[in-house]
Amino acid sequence: MAFQLPNLPYAYDALEPHIDARTMEIHHGKHHAGYTNKLNAAIEGTDLEKMKIEDILANVSKYSTAVRNNGGGYFNHNLYWKFMSPEGGGEPEGALAEAIAKDFGSFGQFKYLFSATAGSHFGSGWGWLLLNADGKLQVVSTPNQDNPLMDLSPVQGTPLLNIDVWEHAYYIDKKNRRPDYIAGFWELVDWEKAEARY
Repeated sequence: MAFQLPNLPYAYDALEPHIDARTMEIHHGKHHAGYTNKLNAAIEGTDLEKMKIEDILANVSKYSTAVRNNGGGYFNHNLYWKFMSPEGGGEPEGALAEAIAKDFGSFGQFKYLFSATAGSHFGSGWGWLLLNADGKLQVVSTPNQDNPLMDLSPVQGTPLLNIDVWEHAYYIDKKNRRPDYIAGFWELVDWEKAEARY
């Protein structure tokens, strides 16, 4: 198999009370596993089996819808788990903090914009903090399992932070209260991982 479901860097219940164990178990063990398995099925017997996921996504317009959807689902979730930690929360430091203040005015303004963008995204998708081609930070959302690495994305760049706003990310515990889920996410963000990507 070309791609494997990564182990979580923490236990299923480690992010409680912000994200409950049952949600994590289903989200990782069913949804992320499903994207991984379907991606492998979509690329089986092709040259894509030997490529990095980032390289596949960079040229995803050349490939099937199954590769786009499942490749995005595989990659997006890989990042999402890493950007959260039981010891997370607070604010970034160093170069990323300076860039956020420069490009958004303050951390508070960035946090408001990110929350509003993710919270108002219609239907299933993702909220992103990315570094664009001009070297500026930008907040965007993408539909379904699209992401800013894809050549067909309207806004492209290097992902520095993402949040899953598909209902399966929060519906068991939070029901339809996406804003409550987003508020809890800020208590989990592992800023060291975002800073490392920056």
